[in-house]
Amino acid sequence: MTRERIVRAAIGIADTEGLAALSMRGVAAKLGVATMSPYRHVNSKDDLVLLMTDAVAGEITYPEDPPSGWRARLEVAGRLQWIMYRRHPWLAQVISITRPVPLPNLMTYGEWVLSAVDGLGLDAETMLNVHVLLYSYVRGIAVNLESEAQAEAETGMTEEEWMDSQDAALTALAASGSVPTFSKVVAGLDEGYDLNLDVLFELGLQSMLDGLAILIRRSGT
Repeated sequence: MTRERIVRAAIGIADTEGLAALSMRGVAAKLGVATMSPYRHVNSKDDLVLLMTDAVAGEITYPEDPPSGWRARLEVAGRLQWIMYRRHPWLAQVISITRPVPLPNLMTYGEWVLSAVDGLGLDAETMLNVHVLLYSYVRGIAVNLESEAQAEAETGMTEEEWMDSQDAALTALAASGSVPTFSKVVAGLDEGYDLNLDVLFELGLQSMLDGLAILIRRSGT
């Protein structure tokens, strides 16, 4: 029994069943050990979640030869974070922006982002704001990953099936005249609207970087 085995077992549970299913008892059962055995290596579930977070952040593989230019580097940073959430959907639920914990592997990610905007004429506060905004944006999209998985498990319906079940209500709303702009937009959808989180992520990432480009130009660089 090692701390690493406990952490990996816990990650496996959270990945397959969601963070709500995680417990120290469940980890012990997965490892086939006595209920109290994990406590010899990890003090509490809260401590375990921190160890899990640092472990999955340590899975990020940074390019050996980073692209040149701040925008290309921030694109990579955003996508690396998105991949991390795609692999571990529960992670977006546990990371706090307002009360961050300085975990080593998350700090490595932060260093990578900050180095991308270093030397662009931005002051220290703005550099940190850029880091937090990028991180918050990706996390904000990613929180939908686990919640959708939970909703599908609870209802037995996929996202597409659930949306189909709302067709009658949406059609009635569009025909009511109370939401004319919504009605016009819906009428312009030849094949309906497919909410794709990967597409939404890329759209938001590029839009954010477009805005940052304006900020950098204003800084005089």
